[in-house]
Amino acid sequence: MKTIGSIAVILLILTAAFQAAEKKSPAQEASAIPNPQIDYPGFLKDADKVGALREKRRITEKQFIEMMQDPDTLILDARSAEKYARLHIRGAKNLSLPDMTEADLAKVIPTKNTRVLIYCNNNFDKAPVAFPAKGGRLSLNIFTFNTLYGYGYTNVYELGPFIDITKSILPFTGTKQ
Repeated sequence: MKTIGSIAVILLILTAAFQAAEKKSPAQEASAIPNPQIDYPGFLKDADKVGALREKRRITEKQFIEMMQDPDTLILDARSAEKYARLHIRGAKNLSLPDMTEADLAKVIPTKNTRVLIYCNNNFDKAPVAFPAKGGRLSLNIFTFNTLYGYGYTNVYELGPFIDITKSILPFTGTKQ
């Protein structure tokens, strides 16, 4: 009788284990919903490559200023048009991240080999209306760098430091200087 009880318990455990293995997590269920316009695994693959490249392409304020003097270099501001209008680095072109498509990027950036300098909200302190801080891992620079790379723009450099805007040597312009 003990043997039959033990076997029954083992069978119940095995049945529960198999049922649990067959049950899909919400993430697995979501990934089973086809959408050829969304490629999260591709994004993760690119993000690994971009992470290594990005670390080599983070530059100082002084390097940013030196690079922006080159007429073949483009400064890209991916913040909203409203934030850009308030305050931006002089000479920067604005294309809000949500509006970045292959066609719109091609209108703003002359070639995929053009050197592009980027900066974001999280680069500047003491200007919260024009440059509201985001969570560190949600920084606009991260998404902008990934997006540009994904569209084939690999000559991208990112302003690296956190700068007190009242002490910055960068040239700013806008409605709320």
